[in-house]
Amino acid sequence: MVPLMPVWRNFFLGSEIHKGRGPLRRLDVEAMRATTHRELLRMGIDLRDVDQPIGTLSGGQRQCVAIARAVHFGAKVLILDEPTAALGVKQSGVVLKYVAAARDAGLGVVLITHNPHHAYLVGDRFVLLKRGAMAGSHTKDEIALEELTRQMAGGSELEQLSHELARTPAPDLSGGVAKG
Repeated sequence: MVPLMPVWRNFFLGSEIHKGRGPLRRLDVEAMRATTHRELLRMGIDLRDVDQPIGTLSGGQRQCVAIARAVHFGAKVLILDEPTAALGVKQSGVVLKYVAAARDAGLGVVLITHNPHHAYLVGDRFVLLKRGAMAGSHTKDEIALEELTRQMAGGSELEQLSHELARTPAPDLSGGVAKG
């Protein structure tokens, strides 16, 4: 993304639409603006003006424009490396919504993240890496079945922790100071 260029220029960067031939060939600006606006709306992104510099958009909106661009130009696989790392909670939610929309549109999505909650919202299969080696692989159904089994066998981890805390005597925090 080039921050000072308008949204439509970034959307078509390297794949511009031209009209005319030979020395009269020029950019078809109106077609690119209309296509950009239409494709962003199709992904659920309603920008007031595709002529505004992309640098004026939030980080989440920029990520969404990049996803819409990939969908428009026929990407088969979308690889996202920490797309929510520098975003707030609300912006992360917006980006994850568009990642799910891309997945539902038939794209293969590889989401690399340190946040398992984000992965679980949009993923079907999960691979855990530890120091570059695969430490485990599960589907969403397998994870749900494990959690259900754990709950039936004595509750969730949170419930087990609560029971353990209830059985443990409270520590003496008086620091040796006599009461009275």
